[in-house]
Amino acid sequence: MTTVLIVDDQALQRFAFSMLLEQQADLTAVGEATHGAEAVRMTAELRPDVVLMDVRMPGMDGIEATRRIVQSGGRSRVLVLTTFDLDEYAYAALRAGASGFLLKDALPDELAAGIRAVAAGDAVVAPGLTRKLIDAFAHRLPGRNPDQDARVAALTDRERDVLTAMATGYSNAEIAGRFHLAESTVKSHVSHVLTKIGARDRVQAVIFAYDVGLVRPA
Repeated sequence: MTTVLIVDDQALQRFAFSMLLEQQADLTAVGEATHGAEAVRMTAELRPDVVLMDVRMPGMDGIEATRRIVQSGGRSRVLVLTTFDLDEYAYAALRAGASGFLLKDALPDELAAGIRAVAAGDAVVAPGLTRKLIDAFAHRLPGRNPDQDARVAALTDRERDVLTAMATGYSNAEIAGRFHLAESTVKSHVSHVLTKIGARDRVQAVIFAYDVGLVRPA
């Protein structure tokens, strides 16, 4: 059973998410929080698999709450909900450590699938959409030399190629075709890349690649 903490300052929205979870045999809501500080406290107490996090809340917003939850080193992963697919808040939340984001008006099946994916350690945001999001806020990215980053230096040439391809928007199957590798080999490379750069998932790896200057926005 996947446990979920619902975080939203709107009672009607929390009720809607709770009803959705009740209809899923493998998902259950273990609590509801109305603001970021409460979300951080309840996450520490309840240790849910997934925190369904709104970003725009009074007081401590979802971005700061996400940062604190991720930095705590706990098992809980954060799935951010936003109103617009190119929301600046969503971008900031990804950089804070969220495992992905979905629109608040996503279909019930999409939201349920997103929760399951995040709980399983996957990223919800498709690679192409991640790049689109980062490109939209490229002016906020620092200009850096990737060769000066020790984490990049720890990668093999092939791992660096794979990370670059991931950040460019390639799926594992497309990376396999591009470098003439078996898809299982690509998955192994991706796993090694995540470990070496300290990323929790694919989304964080893409953010990292842009942050260190390995990939430049189009």
